[in-house]
Amino acid sequence: MKHIIYVAILTVALLSFGRQQSVAQGADAAAEQQVRQTIEKYRTALLQRDAATLEQIWADDYTFTNGAGETVSKAQRLANLKSGATSLGSISEDEDIKVRVYGKVAVATSRVTIKGQYSGKQASGQYRSIHVWVKGAAGWQLVANQLTPVAAE
Repeated sequence: MKHIIYVAILTVALLSFGRQQSVAQGADAAAEQQVRQTIEKYRTALLQRDAATLEQIWADDYTFTNGAGETVSKAQRLANLKSGATSLGSISEDEDIKVRVYGKVAVATSRVTIKGQYSGKQASGQYRSIHVWVKGAAGWQLVANQLTPVAAE
């Protein structure tokens, strides 16, 4: 009889754990979709030089490392955007964006082709891109991103 009780308790515990994992995976999938939508909103705002939208997307302590290895703050990026020093004609994904969600943090990686300039310097070319997103009261915000030039093959 004790054996049956132990098996029943173990079965209930395993089923409960499986349900929790299923719920967590569903939440991660929803969060991933939200991040993907925010990335598209971000891309559109960059191309349209929409400072108001970028002000909301970039966290206050946002840091950008451009393809030349220069680190730029949120205030500097907004100033470059408003002055025209940063102007992008196109941003295209050369492969699917990979988004991994870790609770309230998401990391997105991709390969992109950019035509335009950052901080007044020509920046057209292919890059590996990494974004770090954090979900807060205002939704998903970009806290850091980096572009690394892809060497010509």
